[in-house]
Amino acid sequence: MTETVLITGGAGFIGRFVADELLRRGNRVRVLDSLIPQVHGDVDRPPLLSVEVELIRGDVRDGDTVARALHGVDSVVHLAAEVGVGQSMYEVERYTSTNDVGTAVLFERLIDQPVRRVVTASSMSIYGEGLYRDADGALREDVERGMVRDGMADWDPVDGEGRRLSPVATPEWKRPNLASIYALNKYVQERTTHIMARPYGIEGVCLRLFNVYGPGQALSNPYTGVLAIFASRLLNGQRPMIFEDGEQRRDFVHVTDVARAFVDALVLPQAAGETFNIGSGHDRSVTEVAQALAQAMGRNDIQPDIVGKARIGDIRHCFCDTTLAADRLGFTARADFIAGLAELAEWVGAQTAEDRVGQARAELEKRGLVA
Repeated sequence: MTETVLITGGAGFIGRFVADELLRRGNRVRVLDSLIPQVHGDVDRPPLLSVEVELIRGDVRDGDTVARALHGVDSVVHLAAEVGVGQSMYEVERYTSTNDVGTAVLFERLIDQPVRRVVTASSMSIYGEGLYRDADGALREDVERGMVRDGMADWDPVDGEGRRLSPVATPEWKRPNLASIYALNKYVQERTTHIMARPYGIEGVCLRLFNVYGPGQALSNPYTGVLAIFASRLLNGQRPMIFEDGEQRRDFVHVTDVARAFVDALVLPQAAGETFNIGSGHDRSVTEVAQALAQAMGRNDIQPDIVGKARIGDIRHCFCDTTLAADRLGFTARADFIAGLAELAEWVGAQTAEDRVGQARAELEKRGLVA
């Protein structure tokens, strides 16, 4: 099936790969993106965006611009969003306006200009803490750590008797626990998609992305993915900064796998109306990942800076149960993690990046968001 596809926020890291995958499959691609300086720097068109992509520079909150972008479009991939847990906790209006109002504007315009399907990018952050198993073998989906403080002897959540809980892969049925404004925003985007799509004859799909990595990330944005932040620090000869004790576990999935998932979710009939986790299905500690990236970049001499502090809104463990995506989308991550790090390292080595991590940490500390 060949279509004209609009990607909101499509000039960003993930959007460019989705555009390439759509083009590879014979589609026409249009991108609506505001090109904010924090992500893109001062550019009129990102150099990594394919020349075959039609670019409309504009804000997803501008109804007239959205209507123009939707003209002649068959389907939509909705990626436009402010991204970052930490920054969302003090740039509350900016995040809520772009993420929630922007999604509302898009769906308002879709009432008069409906498309076949919308696939919206959600986030693993909506889970808060992932799924756990207690000492008696029961699954726990309501886990919260409460207030965490520096110097804690044990950062892991415990049950009412003080027994440590064991993290397990998190499936889509696990109830949301919205621990940050960003998580709240992404859940609103999900629910808006499902609430608004069906009454207007549109098929809605949401993908909950875990930690996406790969070449082309915004290295100078201190609120982007953790691997890009670590890469920027290492590129500048600085130690990657890791909160808590570094043993928190995450799922890292390559951007090419994510792009393939978006395009499959756009076309497969069985995806309609569903929400899927998209991850690699493998969990790793943050310290392990930082050390592997340092090795890939040839900076084994730089050890992570494990600061022993926590950021408000951060969670301990959350990694991906990929069963539903495998069953319904036929999705299995293909990229090898070590090979993916080597590719990332090669790309990073040819870049320059302004290290703003210290500035971002100072902003969080000033507002009491680092405990």
